[in-house]
Amino acid sequence: MAANFFSGRRGISLLACGTQIFVSLTVAISECILITLMCFDRYVAICHPLRYPVLVSPRECSRMAAASWAAGALTSLGHTAFTLHFRICSPREIPHFFCEVMAVLRIVCEDTSSYEKAVVVTSIFVLLLPLSFILSSYLLILLAILRMNSPEGRSKALATCSSHLCVVGLYFGPGMFIYMRPGSAKTPRLNQGLFLFGTVLTPLLNPLAYSLRNKEVLSALKKLMRRFQPSS
Repeated sequence: MAANFFSGRRGISLLACGTQIFVSLTVAISECILITLMCFDRYVAICHPLRYPVLVSPRECSRMAAASWAAGALTSLGHTAFTLHFRICSPREIPHFFCEVMAVLRIVCEDTSSYEKAVVVTSIFVLLLPLSFILSSYLLILLAILRMNSPEGRSKALATCSSHLCVVGLYFGPGMFIYMRPGSAKTPRLNQGLFLFGTVLTPLLNPLAYSLRNKEVLSALKKLMRRFQPSS
């Protein structure tokens, strides 16, 4: 994007377009799985603390991370190959700021309705099922928190989980709206806005969401807000 902006050249080869689709999908799918595994980490830590060293050992974490990236890469490879096998119409202008599946389908000359259904099915496995697992886990976590006798422990558990839930909402919301909405390929402007939200705003807000449970960060944030408040 930076190269295109400064050079004025906005052309892209088929290989580079395919690479963009593959990399972006691999990262997105892997992150969905990793966010779900982070929920599993919190579930075990709060509901089964004595089993935590066994279930979430460094070795198991490495395996889960490797499985996430492998699943993301394999799923992405299939969708990249299938998207690029379609015949592209002229003018070959992609209505997006980078090569993305729904944007490429917009300029295809063939009927893509069957493939769009396949995208929805993939989204069910990548987005809807993990989100259902996350919400179910957090329901069990909430019940476990309510049974805690220590107010300090309850507060700490809620702070840990709330930051992760913020990230889940920021990440899964736009993704489901883009890939699970009927006729999504026909609304390029809306998709661009949602992708901008997912690729720029979500990473920007991630450090803030994860650090809000830190007392020092909260204290610094309150001081900053007081500094900008108009004096009476």
